[in-house]
Amino acid sequence: MTVGTPPDFLDDDTVAAWSASRAPLVDLLRQARTPGRLTGFRRSGGPAVVITEPRHVHQVLGVGGDRFVKRSHRARPLLGDGVLSATGDAWRSQRRLLQAMFTGRGIRRWEHHITGAAARVADRWADRARRGEPTDIAEDVQFFTVDTIWRSLTDRPLDHATYVDLAAVQDIVAVLPADGGGAALPPEAVAGIAALDERMSRALAAARTRHAADGGGVSVLHRLLDAAGTDPAYTDRLIRDELVTLLVAGYESSARTLTWAFVLLDRHPEVMERAAGDAGAVQGVISETLRLYPTAWLLPRHSPADETLDGWHIAAGTDLLVCPYLTHRDPEVWPDPERFDPGRFAARTPPPGAYLPFGIGPRACLGTRFAMREMEELLGALLARFTVEVTGPAGEPVFGINLRPAGPLHARIRERT
Repeated sequence: MTVGTPPDFLDDDTVAAWSASRAPLVDLLRQARTPGRLTGFRRSGGPAVVITEPRHVHQVLGVGGDRFVKRSHRARPLLGDGVLSATGDAWRSQRRLLQAMFTGRGIRRWEHHITGAAARVADRWADRARRGEPTDIAEDVQFFTVDTIWRSLTDRPLDHATYVDLAAVQDIVAVLPADGGGAALPPEAVAGIAALDERMSRALAAARTRHAADGGGVSVLHRLLDAAGTDPAYTDRLIRDELVTLLVAGYESSARTLTWAFVLLDRHPEVMERAAGDAGAVQGVISETLRLYPTAWLLPRHSPADETLDGWHIAAGTDLLVCPYLTHRDPEVWPDPERFDPGRFAARTPPPGAYLPFGIGPRACLGTRFAMREMEELLGALLARFTVEVTGPAGEPVFGINLRPAGPLHARIRERT
């Protein structure tokens, strides 16, 4: 029998008061967190333990990856059985196929897509700068990331009609619960998924025609069609699920991070100037933005059996809420944690479990290098060529299934002379 000290739990009145306030979940996590102890709270769904200390994060996501599992992905209504929500042998098989395309030398095949999509945004900014027109940075970076992943998925540049359908994913993601739940989707989300399914069906039909004519291709969709020829698991439905999964993972997180980066740079113009034309400084800006605003701010796991975590008893049926947002603001690990300091990554390497904007362990994001490459390309290209002045207030953080700024980010841009 597993033994250990049970975690401390908030009293039920505190949890009820939080629920009645309709405050975001992160507020309850802040109240539950007690440095040096394992703490949590109880809800109708059962006990939940807050995981923020780096050594606990490492034990849950890293070495405990087989013991503390995903119970059900929060975005399953959208993603279906794609690699993010798959489990067991299916997940291992799907990840093995995709991993070679998004890690190591595999991302080189997407380099021309990344630079082509970045040049498209730079040209748009140059035109608006000449006309003296403002721009919405949040919209621009979203178009870039959708364009980049769509080119990689299909080997075709993004057109406006396709963008409208694909960008509607953000409206579906916005209504998904932060930590799971079985609530029915609102009608507009159901309609959005139907439109997305239709777009994916047309893309699959077009790719299958090209595949039959030329015998293959280098896009992700072509690779999936190749897999379907030898593995009966790759039905049209699973191919659709993989495409949607890669779309959501490939554009949502990068677009939000780039938007947050411009919010922070506007507050720190000296950092913006330092990063203009300096690839190392651009990398630091992105890394620090991901520390302060990790898109995957909450990574829920579940303990199906009694376990011990660092001497604490975790009862079977307990949810473990790993919170990168709070881990990244731990003053014991990150001195002056609220300060935007891109240089902090050059000075030291954080300990295991202290920095996880893309997760850690066996289920870490397989597109990490792809995401970093596209963000570095666009941010570097724009900062080297333009000065940026945000003209409206930046939206407050919204803690949904991802961490995003509310609303647009209007700005005035000028070409450097």
